[in-house]
Amino acid sequence: MSPLEPFGARLRRAMDERGPLCVGIDPHASLLTEWGLNDDIAGLERFSRTVVEALADRVAVLKPQSAFFERFGSRGIAVLEKSVEEARAAGALVVMDAKRGDIGSTMAAYAESFLRKDSPLFSDALTVSPYLGYGSLAPAIELARESGTGLFVLALTSNPEGGEVQHAVRADGRNIGATMLAHLAAENEGEEPLGSFGAVVGATLGDLSSYDLAIDGPILAPGIGAQGATPADLPGVFGAVLRNVVPNVSRGVLRHGPDAGALRAASDRFAEEIRVAFATV
Repeated sequence: MSPLEPFGARLRRAMDERGPLCVGIDPHASLLTEWGLNDDIAGLERFSRTVVEALADRVAVLKPQSAFFERFGSRGIAVLEKSVEEARAAGALVVMDAKRGDIGSTMAAYAESFLRKDSPLFSDALTVSPYLGYGSLAPAIELARESGTGLFVLALTSNPEGGEVQHAVRADGRNIGATMLAHLAAENEGEEPLGSFGAVVGATLGDLSSYDLAIDGPILAPGIGAQGATPADLPGVFGAVLRNVVPNVSRGVLRHGPDAGALRAASDRFAEEIRVAFATV
């Protein structure tokens, strides 16, 4: 099977055509309850199908959180496989939020699970953790290049606990988060119109002007909505690289289910707020 067009190029086109909004598919038990669904396979399937049918033909990216499917075992994974397949068929790019990180053959196996084209869970990109050392991601990077997929590497995350690792200072005076950004800039060097190796950088972090966010790749920005950030905050956080930011909203959209029309309306509102915010820069 021939590789896809590189993820970065496909993402740039999707963002330009549909806007940059990414909506999570996060079937928390509490959300299933809010939707009037049982916390079981039937509820999971109804939730996921509704989100995909409502949004996959209008947003650039859908981001299923693998853990909320894995907790149901093999039947939950089967629902995830179907959701990924149907989302991609409707035109959305799928970023699998699995945050995998390991070494050697184990990292390679994780990558094959999500980035090999004949895998049942084949996705356009995968979130990964570099905190066994950036070099541990080499098998995933190699497969992503071969298959035309992408990675989003945890760099400066929105959770408060992340700082104890990401803000730790190396002997050369640069902290770990900045080191990850520098690695990604090197991966994307010379790629047009956008590199395929992105960073996860929280939209809740405030002024990041001390960091070089110009990695020539996408920046996945969680934290909008339930975590407190708003689309209006994005220019102040991301500045000159705003055009490459993929703002992620999960609960802020999902809480409007199970009505598909309400989900679409919520997504459209966030998309418009993001459009207005981006137009200010």
